[in-house]
Amino acid sequence: MGMIQFVANYDDLSSDRGYQFQFRCDKCGNGYTSRFISSKMGMAGTLLRTAGSLFGGWAGTAGANSYDVQRLAAGPEHDSALRQAMEEGKEYFHQCTRCGKWVCPEVCWNEKANLCGECAPDFEEELIANRSQAMAEAARQQLQEKAMQQNYVGQVDMSPSASYAAAGADERPGSTPVCSKCSADLGSAKFCPQCGTPASASTKQFCPQCGTGAERGARFCPECGGKLGGSK
Repeated sequence: MGMIQFVANYDDLSSDRGYQFQFRCDKCGNGYTSRFISSKMGMAGTLLRTAGSLFGGWAGTAGANSYDVQRLAAGPEHDSALRQAMEEGKEYFHQCTRCGKWVCPEVCWNEKANLCGECAPDFEEELIANRSQAMAEAARQQLQEKAMQQNYVGQVDMSPSASYAAAGADERPGSTPVCSKCSADLGSAKFCPQCGTPASASTKQFCPQCGTGAERGARFCPECGGKLGGSK
């Protein structure tokens, strides 16, 4: 009997109960699953397992090893099932005479050219796809050009003498802990993110109502009596 020739992309889903195969398009991967074919050896294994569960002994051992028996003795049965499944698949897939690939009819086959879509692309599909890609690329380019026309850093001083300091107390959110050395916001950090000073060395927080400084840990503002948000 000759060699079995069909798609390179397939999975053997067979078990001790029967044979089933899944074939995939060589181009896009669309799948087709063959019909299940019961195995004679699988039926025998089921009977042996049933006998083993009822009577135990040698029948139970034989049932447990039925799949090994099938692997040794059911080669021709497996090949026959595979041939049958592939004949099924050949009715579904088309083989391109130019590249030899087996492809699905829904996505990858050009019926007019009688070739796969890779060897003979559909002109209308390619035109639409390329047009959409060109429009998307043009839109991205136009957005970039429009963005480049805007001045996002007009207020930024880039001179060599420019310096930037932490925001003043009146510009900070209420009850924001600050570094005692450089006045940078600490938040919940244990060390200052700007100079590395331990947060425990910082003693100030600011009232959310009036901005007055207060000792860290204080519950109320000494100026207006407002509750300090950083208090516990």
